[in-house]
Amino acid sequence: MNIPFIYHGQDSAWLVQSGDVLKVTVAVANDIDISQLFIRCEPDNEEKLIPMKPVRCTKKLQYWSAKLPINKDKETTFYAFKMLQNNRQWWLDGCGITSRISGRERHFKYNRTDQPPGWVKEQVFYQIFPDRFAIGDSSISVQSGEYCLRGDLRPTIKKAWGDAVSEHGKNGACEFFGGDLQGIYNKLDYLQELGVTALYLNPIFSAPSNHKYDTVDYLNVDSHLGTNKLFATMVEDLHGRDMKIMLDAVFNHTSVDHPWFDMYKRNSLTHEEGAYANPASPYRDYYQFEGDTTQYVGWNGIATLPKLNFSNPHVRDYIYAGDDAVIKHWLRPPYNIDAWRFDVIHMLGEGEGAFNNAHYVREFRNAAKSVNQNCYVLGEHFSEASQWLQGDQEDGAMNYYGFAHPIRAFFAQQDIAYQPCQIDAQELVEWLNEARGKIPWLNQLSQFNQLDSHDTMRFLTMLNEDIETLHLALLMLFAYVGTPCIYYGTEVALQGGRDPDNRRCFPWDRVESDGKLQTFLFVQKLIAIRKSATALQSGNFHWLNVQGRSFAFARFTQKQCYICLINNGDHELLIDLPLWQLDIESGVLEDQLSDAQWRLQEGSISIEIAAKQGMLLKLC
Repeated sequence: MNIPFIYHGQDSAWLVQSGDVLKVTVAVANDIDISQLFIRCEPDNEEKLIPMKPVRCTKKLQYWSAKLPINKDKETTFYAFKMLQNNRQWWLDGCGITSRISGRERHFKYNRTDQPPGWVKEQVFYQIFPDRFAIGDSSISVQSGEYCLRGDLRPTIKKAWGDAVSEHGKNGACEFFGGDLQGIYNKLDYLQELGVTALYLNPIFSAPSNHKYDTVDYLNVDSHLGTNKLFATMVEDLHGRDMKIMLDAVFNHTSVDHPWFDMYKRNSLTHEEGAYANPASPYRDYYQFEGDTTQYVGWNGIATLPKLNFSNPHVRDYIYAGDDAVIKHWLRPPYNIDAWRFDVIHMLGEGEGAFNNAHYVREFRNAAKSVNQNCYVLGEHFSEASQWLQGDQEDGAMNYYGFAHPIRAFFAQQDIAYQPCQIDAQELVEWLNEARGKIPWLNQLSQFNQLDSHDTMRFLTMLNEDIETLHLALLMLFAYVGTPCIYYGTEVALQGGRDPDNRRCFPWDRVESDGKLQTFLFVQKLIAIRKSATALQSGNFHWLNVQGRSFAFARFTQKQCYICLINNGDHELLIDLPLWQLDIESGVLEDQLSDAQWRLQEGSISIEIAAKQGMLLKLC
């Protein structure tokens, strides 16, 4: 089937709002005999076809335009394009071209009111697991036997920096290596040298474990990591460097040592007040107990993480609704954080399940935006998150489904459960298109893209230490749609298996003794390119070539164009680039990762690319 070329970008060259109307433009190949071209929309939940008119023509493209009324009954306007050609019809939606109308979830989406902060797409994030990044003040480090995590069981263990992490299921949460906020503060120069512009810290609030997803006190930094004053000073310094910071919020559950729960009678309140084994406790309904018993709902069935009950108004006031709510507290002076990452946000709600979840996610968003309209609201989702990403709930999600999962399958041949999953380039494209096309464009740009994190095996280890392939995946991370985040140590080829081995100590000796390592220099270069390229931050996206285990795509604006080529195969290839589809006829293509150049003529060029090679071409 010969599919015609029709394309719609979603930046200001293709989509312009004027009052309650969008001026929408689409490009079609000149050699297509078009009978009619429509925008399909639903202004009152009923289909309406708006005829488009040709407005200009270039050597190989014709542009059609029409005015699309913005929906008044809902925040998001859905639209697609219907093209009649002889006795056939073609549809263009957010996921690509089809021969029939698709479901509305695939249509282009424009949210007129709820849009992510503009600064997010310009950032390069760096994720830090505080206990494993750097030691700044050894005097506050956790000591062996200092306390126990479960009553008299699971005593803390102090380990030397760089020692092996215990195997899964042993002492993972009890082991402490001494990383702290001062250590992070001391390394800001290093992070700036790498090019990082924003930090994402795993939880720093008071908690017994090393991972600190078991909060005891939401209003204070854990004393083994530092102080509130030190944190405020560090944030002020970060902002002085034009950097941002995002904190990790765990509001679905608490520690059993939280004063509200107080399983082991450790808190500063009177012992009678904790909810555990005390049906008369004023905090009893903060959690979800079975009658007067000691049976309660734990997150994911984990007994050490009792789930909060958001049907309780006191819980709501404390977390988000009150004037001094936790969400608002850290966004205000003297802390002034820039973003919240909400842990397992899709799982919180009323009762045992996640009843009324969307309401609470919206309330979290509203609370944050009421203090700082430019706060980035990020949700954690291991699976598809499109229902939370239509604009009114989250600005972006940790993009496992729309980036980490498909990239893992393509480069490492594994799925999220570490089971075999082999896909070729065409299947990768279909996966990426589906995930991207289900959410508004500005939310696509604010998706939080990572190769790995504190919850996954390190990507290099998944690749069996194949640095070449790691570099291809890193190139994809920085060239693709969304906001890139590096997990600490990736730039020095840090390895790590499944949790908790993926949380090894940062190997500072590699930086200090070996100088600038190959991967460090590569990541540093990619970051520099990304920061200087508007097209990579917010430019339109278009696939140019897909074959076997290779692909090429463009990121472009009216003034700038970059082309990413990746050959993940074992053989050299000749890749055809039909740049006429971008309305580009001539120019010089310069590879930003080497000194190679090619001269483009007549809108097309074929480029030879070696096995396991990537290129990032800039049109000059």
